[in-house]
Amino acid sequence: MPLHPRRRARTGRPVWVTLLFAVLLVSMLGVIGIGGTVWYLSRDLPDVETLHSHQPSLVTHVYADDGMTIGQFFVERRILTPLDEIPRELRQAIIAVEDARFMAHGGLDVLGIVRAFMINIEALRIRQGASTITQQLARSVFLTPERSYTRKIKEAVLAIHMEKTLSKDKILELYLNQIYFGHGAYGVASAAQTYFSKDISTLSAAESAFIAGLPKAPALYSPFRHPERSQRRLRHVLKRLHDEGFLTGGQYGEAISTPLKYRKREPEVIAPYFVDAVRQHLLRTYGESMVYKGGLHVQTTLNIADHQAAVLAVRNGLRSLDKQQGYRGPLNPEQADGFEASHDGILQAVVNKVDAKSAVVTAGDLTGTIALEDMLWAARRLIGPDVNEDSVLLKSPSADQILSAGNIVEVAVKTTSDENTQFTLEQTPLVEGALMAIDPKTGSIRAMVGGYDFNRSEYNRATSANRQPGSAFKPIIYTAALQAGMTPATILIDSPVVFQDWRPENYEKKFFGTVTLRDALIHSRNVATVKLLQTIGVRRVHELAQSMGITTMLDVYLSLALGSSSMTLEELTSAYGVFANQGIYVRPYSIESVRDSEGVVLEQHKHNPTPAISAETAYLITNILEDVIQHGTGRQAKVIPYPVAGKTGTTNDFTDGWFIGYSPRVVTGVWAGFDRIASLGDKISGARSALPIWIDFMKNIEPPTDEERFIPPDNIVFAQIDPETGFLAERGASDTKQEIFVQGSEPIEHTPQRVNPRDFFNLDHATP
Repeated sequence: MPLHPRRRARTGRPVWVTLLFAVLLVSMLGVIGIGGTVWYLSRDLPDVETLHSHQPSLVTHVYADDGMTIGQFFVERRILTPLDEIPRELRQAIIAVEDARFMAHGGLDVLGIVRAFMINIEALRIRQGASTITQQLARSVFLTPERSYTRKIKEAVLAIHMEKTLSKDKILELYLNQIYFGHGAYGVASAAQTYFSKDISTLSAAESAFIAGLPKAPALYSPFRHPERSQRRLRHVLKRLHDEGFLTGGQYGEAISTPLKYRKREPEVIAPYFVDAVRQHLLRTYGESMVYKGGLHVQTTLNIADHQAAVLAVRNGLRSLDKQQGYRGPLNPEQADGFEASHDGILQAVVNKVDAKSAVVTAGDLTGTIALEDMLWAARRLIGPDVNEDSVLLKSPSADQILSAGNIVEVAVKTTSDENTQFTLEQTPLVEGALMAIDPKTGSIRAMVGGYDFNRSEYNRATSANRQPGSAFKPIIYTAALQAGMTPATILIDSPVVFQDWRPENYEKKFFGTVTLRDALIHSRNVATVKLLQTIGVRRVHELAQSMGITTMLDVYLSLALGSSSMTLEELTSAYGVFANQGIYVRPYSIESVRDSEGVVLEQHKHNPTPAISAETAYLITNILEDVIQHGTGRQAKVIPYPVAGKTGTTNDFTDGWFIGYSPRVVTGVWAGFDRIASLGDKISGARSALPIWIDFMKNIEPPTDEERFIPPDNIVFAQIDPETGFLAERGASDTKQEIFVQGSEPIEHTPQRVNPRDFFNLDHATP
């Protein structure tokens, strides 16, 4: 037996112990690493408590005077809807296709995450996610849509916090109102309107299933762009509903066999110039965030029927005016490619063949003819930009001189039948125009058209364009004269005069001698008006114009009498409203009230009528302006079957045409011209350019009632006068006129007896 026993060889601990230690160490480090990463990424995460009061971006709605929506402002088009107002079928469909274990998990679907992780590892890229409804909501509200594991970790942390803070119903409600469903629709209520033009409460099970299938890829599943792919997605959602027990076999079969009727509803702006003017006011008052995200409710003054009449009047009037200027020829390839059929029935057509009397054209599915009489206006050809210098007139025009086979032209349907369609040749005008209609008693703007086409030009010529009004400004000169003590019978002298280097002249290039103040305004005598302004003084006119709402700086020269000071159509139209409103000025306005998303009133219009002139003066001017239509430059308007008054306006070289007129119910102003100042054409006065538009509008709006008329004040009196002198007419005289006066201002003397020079001759010869 050895003295010292043999020591046991040190072979180390068992391998499984080492491996176990290593696994524990790696796991511990992994947990620490993951925990550290989660802690690091969680440091700047938002507080989910804010979701209790979360207010998603809402749509601001603009309403006409009857409550109809005429415009919307938004970053995200959304209609906030409580969960209990969202159909049960839609809620079930969303859960079935997006997160079947939504009611059971605590924010994360672990099995789904593992499955997605393995698929992504195999593909070596992120191909699939496993986001729950809660995670999707966290991403939409707090994060960006980037695909990265960093974002997924933040998303998971937020989802867990949200599940601890909010109820399942609250999470689902927020989700259904927040998520994007394509074509600008955010939230399920907006999606129902966008795809089916329906209120959400009326959706069928199949329609609900379709909407539920959109959030995964709204663009890919759009029925308007990818109908087959959309149908496959619908079938998938319906199957998921059946598999999850939300649909019975019979319900599933009925839903999958019923074709859906999609009705794409793009938000239409009915009155774009008016709505844009409202938008600018809101931005100045409430700021961009409130306007585009705050869900304001804006009640306006716009009357849809009046607006539609205004649009048609402006478009038809400008087309007619453009035809007077001449034909610019067929569309070139660039114009043809950019052409869009208009709301007023203008189509693009190809000329198939043409002879001397007509042309055969095809417009879409229609083939028909344009007779020579329906293209005869095009006998005047424009070969350059100047409508006066660059026009050529065909002496004996025929259809084959105007059009050629292969031409691409604009047409409108004149008549149609089973046998034939008759077209008229058309042309998109280059000339612009504007119309403003205001209630003179309240100042509410009933219609506003700022140009031929908002898509072509957003510049609002009704509110922003400062142009010379020409003779349309004269009624303000004559009003100042009446306020200064003159009467409609005051005699003015229309005779040659020179002011330094300026020699004013009349439109007719002649002078008319002695004229009454009434006749001078009726027939728009320039020279007499300039002399009248010299008599009453420029300052008096400035003060009067300001009291009538004209804020533009006016000229200090006598040319002011002829409308040389530029102003907006809105200013001059509202000033004429003083005449229609018995001398009271009310500021024009477009917004009745503004409420926030909770219904709290933020703004309410308050009327602030201000006396500008006496009721008697307003009536005198109105009576004279009625005669402008009965006997003067506005004679075309005699077709209006109710009382109206107004005045034409034309500027030098016929660059601007105006007509401002009114009935007891509405005051309407029309302007026509080019944006870059240029002649409308030789002798194209306001009576030929603006007045036809005014007439068209006034004929197609609701007329005043029998009780609504121009009522003279009690102290208006009548007298027969001698128009040559302004004195009372001799009894039995033949050349007399009835005139109106404010009581106490009527003449009291008769015209002195005229002596015929021949009487002196005869008397001299009879003397012995």
